[in-house]
Amino acid sequence: MRETEAVSKRSAGILLYRLDGPSVLVVHPGGPFFKNKDAGSWTLPKGEHEPDEEPRAAALREFAEETGMSLQDRELLPLGEVRMRSGKTITAWAVEGEFDVDSLRSNTFEIEWPPRSGRRQTFPEVDRALWCDPETAREKLNPTQAAFVDRLLEQLQAPGES
Repeated sequence: MRETEAVSKRSAGILLYRLDGPSVLVVHPGGPFFKNKDAGSWTLPKGEHEPDEEPRAAALREFAEETGMSLQDRELLPLGEVRMRSGKTITAWAVEGEFDVDSLRSNTFEIEWPPRSGRRQTFPEVDRALWCDPETAREKLNPTQAAFVDRLLEQLQAPGES
């Protein structure tokens, strides 16, 4: 095993949902790499965390950083983990709530753009948010992350679960 494989990257995120169908909130990554990409490139609000950081705390922090909305003191429904083709592991939770997509306020990142130009540009980490039905979410989301939508639906349909 190579040293870079010894510790795979980990992310944590939150799938916000409404019971109106139901529908889920997905976000589109900002920046030049995703500018013209749609199907399969959306994600749930999430971000990387260090191995010693509590994934739940990271998920709450990342959701706030990428949307501008705090979910502190909310009960979160665990959705488990998925492993991306890149080797990254994503842990997710779901929470019922409302979010006005027009109020999206994302943190930013800076990169050299265009490449090798010597110029640095700032981009939002998330440039759009969208409420969509589960079928549309599965089309928009990175295919591995679509499993979180299915897990949410299973839990919403489970008897005795709230």
